Amino acid sequence: YEQGPQVIKSEDTFLIGYVLFDKLDGFAEVDVVENAQALIQENIDNGSLVVPQGVSYRFTGTYENQLRAEKTLSVVVPLCLLVIFLILYFQFRSVSTSLMVFTAIAVAFAGGFIMIWLYGQDWFFNFSFFGENLRDLFNMKTINLSVAVWVGFIALFGIATDDGVVMATYLDQSFKSNEPDNKKGIRLATLEAAGKRIRPCLMTTVTTVLALLPVLTSTGKGSDIMIPMAIPIFGGMIIDVTSYFLLPVLYSWKKEYQLKKANR
Repeated sequence: YEQGPQVIKSEDTFLIGYVLFDKLDGFAEVDVVENAQALIQENIDNGSLVVPQGVSYRFTGTYENQLRAEKTLSVVVPLCLLVIFLILYFQFRSVSTSLMVFTAIAVAFAGGFIMIWLYGQDWFFNFSFFGENLRDLFNMKTINLSVAVWVGFIALFGIATDDGVVMATYLDQSFKSNEPDNKKGIRLATLEAAGKRIRPCLMTTVTTVLALLPVLTSTGKGSDIMIPMAIPIFGGMIIDVTSYFLLPVLYSWKKEYQLKKANR
């Protein structure tokens, strides 16, 4: 603390005084402010804190940016998902195929949240490798949902659908050139087509994950923004590997259903 000259401050013709405070690591700004508001109101209600007449208080600061961003994201995220679905529909001209590709987003979305949860667990990666603790190397700590995290999820949605588009496009082309007329043929054609596209899809995932490693291990300026943005993409792309098997199964089920319906 440093002593300075006395200053009379005013705002909107009222005398004003500022009380500055910060938060502990692991706590979200909005939660801290809401807890502080609840505590002050509780003390006012039980009489332990008396607010003189003509005196008022309010919270301001960086948490307000978070509130404004949350309102914006509540519109942007659903709009982003809608745009992705429309693009998929224009590509495949089929609602069912678009929904099957869209399942990759749900899988990646879950993977992103799993990785955020794992980052907050003390046991996760808590061991040393060549004398370096991996939790310290990857800056692992509790990650609160912030604007950077949601921006990472939006980027993840676009990347996750890439593999589904590659897989579904080849499945469509394969079935148009050779339309099986029985269940066994459908499954064999699906297995063959999916097997030929597993490598390109895996290359997309591996290159994305490797590209994020320098970001996750960074400690310089901007790392406090880039790391929360990269964590959902990193976790989502790892879990998204399961969609390589999910999409062909759903596609085969669709073709088997159409064959069964045609036979009826």
